[in-house]
Amino acid sequence: MSERLNPSVARPVISQQAGITVRRVGVNLGAEISGIDLRQPLLDAQFEALNQALVENELIIFRDQDLTSDQLVAFGRRFGELTVHPFAPNEGKDAPHLIKFRNDETTPPFGTDVWHSDETFRAEPPMATVLVAKEVPAVGGDTMFASMTAAYEGLSDKMQQYISGLYAIHDMKPFRPLFGKSPEERRKLQEFELKYPPVLHPVVRIHPDSGRRSLFVNPQFTIAIDGMEETESRALLNTLFQQAFVPEYQFRHHWEPHTIAMWDNRSTQHYAVHDYYPQRRYMERITIQGGPVKGLDPADPSTVRRAKYVAPKGVDTHGGHKPH
Repeated sequence: MSERLNPSVARPVISQQAGITVRRVGVNLGAEISGIDLRQPLLDAQFEALNQALVENELIIFRDQDLTSDQLVAFGRRFGELTVHPFAPNEGKDAPHLIKFRNDETTPPFGTDVWHSDETFRAEPPMATVLVAKEVPAVGGDTMFASMTAAYEGLSDKMQQYISGLYAIHDMKPFRPLFGKSPEERRKLQEFELKYPPVLHPVVRIHPDSGRRSLFVNPQFTIAIDGMEETESRALLNTLFQQAFVPEYQFRHHWEPHTIAMWDNRSTQHYAVHDYYPQRRYMERITIQGGPVKGLDPADPSTVRRAKYVAPKGVDTHGGHKPH
């Protein structure tokens, strides 16, 4: 195995395992993979090499991989069960897990030009996402990624201590505009709200494989810090959201036909740049099932108190207000 060390970091820029070459293209995240044909079933050693590369680099990129939809699905299933997005355009009953983004002058891109981790409104968000480019615009249409591990590590010690043990509320809010205002549409929205109620996730997530800590709040789905006053919650979230905007923590990916990007949803956020409309951009995507979001020990509720007063335990803090 040959390695060329980057003097600014401990990890090698180029490494090889199981015949696969991993070349880092970003300081904090991003690596290009070569030496493998994803149209073929993965051998165990190849799978282990790719999984390790994903965990270490958080984003892995494959060039010149002309996969059919079935081959994309087979590749994803090597990493786990596939999930079905409740709102994205898919193939219906035949392939509900396969998302097809066909954006052109008649179908503008929607909802992905916000920094986010995929589907954190779920109790168990996907562990990874795989996106393949079929057709790309002549200019524009890049996707930006941010390492939320680096974003966490970039916080001061004081801030890291402050947010440790806090939990945030994640909600399906960006998809509510998909429902109309008729009684039937409102009933349909209520059904989805019952199916996907707001969930609590730790603000600081611990990666199940690497053990590293990362920020797990995003402006698309995270609406509040649990147990905190609204003004304080919003100020803190805005501060944490800003971490994804830091260029040093980012990588900007330029798409070419038959390029595949796979990102670790547990430690990254992404932003699809909507600068290409009305040019055509056609992508296919799958997401791989994740598990429970593990964080640090929850904060003691008595330390996350109301700013105006402290009510004794058992006192009705809603002041008698209730649904009638």
